[in-house]
Amino acid sequence: MSEPHHDLTFTGDPTADRQALEQLLASATGGTLRLPAGTFTLDRGVVLGPGWTLSGAPPGDGAVTTWLTSSSSDGEPILHVLGSRVTIQDIGFLPPRCAPGEHGGDRGTAITVGNYLYPAEAEWIEDVQIRRVQVERRDERAANCVAVMGAVRDITISDVSIVGGCTGIAVHWGAVGDGVHSIVGPSYHPHHLSIRDLRVSDAFEGFYLSSVHDVAVERVHLSEVEIGFRLLPGDNTDRFHTSGDNPVGARISVSGAHVAWNGPLYAVRVAGWGRSEIDHSVRVLEYRDVVVRDCTFVPLPLAAAGSGDPLRSRSPIVVEQAAGVILEAIRVDLRVDPAGPEHDDRADAAARQPAGCR
Repeated sequence: MSEPHHDLTFTGDPTADRQALEQLLASATGGTLRLPAGTFTLDRGVVLGPGWTLSGAPPGDGAVTTWLTSSSSDGEPILHVLGSRVTIQDIGFLPPRCAPGEHGGDRGTAITVGNYLYPAEAEWIEDVQIRRVQVERRDERAANCVAVMGAVRDITISDVSIVGGCTGIAVHWGAVGDGVHSIVGPSYHPHHLSIRDLRVSDAFEGFYLSSVHDVAVERVHLSEVEIGFRLLPGDNTDRFHTSGDNPVGARISVSGAHVAWNGPLYAVRVAGWGRSEIDHSVRVLEYRDVVVRDCTFVPLPLAAAGSGDPLRSRSPIVVEQAAGVILEAIRVDLRVDPAGPEHDDRADAAARQPAGCR
């Protein structure tokens, strides 16, 4: 039995269009909802429940022809996926200006799957596909573009193009708690995640993976970014993780990345240590079967004049307490000379590590 198909016509009124979209999504338990070509404003974000495929009009010459934006600055994602078996495809997003703060990585995005903090134990969101999606936020770098957080698994993100923003794709653990300083657990760690054919430009960072396992990233092109990508253990590493059969930090691969970065520090950071927001203790996560291979790094001139430290060299890769991570076939293209002198003595790279938007 084929799933039902629905077509939505927008009126140009942000409130009426958002209400029509919500009513249609609430009127059935899944199906395919097709949006027309054009650029449409909603007065706030929309929650996407289980079983839905949200599709834009057929692309033209490879570019999406359906664009969604929001007139709200409250930090709601334009689309917040809170159900399983969901597909988002052939849609462009123009997120509004938003400054959610260091711990608001799931806020102000084009798409967020899951949550960072939960009031009680959560059910897993699974079988989500995001494909042939474009995101543009050229006016600021305070909020992420796509967030995958907390109790999410079996996620595929493919053929996504992002311009601007803080982090292109932010993948972060989540947990039960009222805030980052009062987490009680359990914690949830995204896994069985595939990211491929990702393009990010003019952003603070291409992507990061924080406290995850079973993740594969393939064929990414990150250009004019301050940082290419980071592999992180998370603030509390795995202290609240309850599934011993699937250790956090295991079976992660990044391959086929091209990173042209213009920041003062590094193209890639792999860190095994994390400082808890609860008691400020430092814990080290043991990585298992983690590899970064077949990657090319191009140091560009610094984005901001004077932002470099004359006592600090710019490193393609910084590894901090992350034994067990394998680096293979790493190339540095110096045809574009890095700005500033090179020195061997460098202070701890983490001391000036931007927090980003977690």
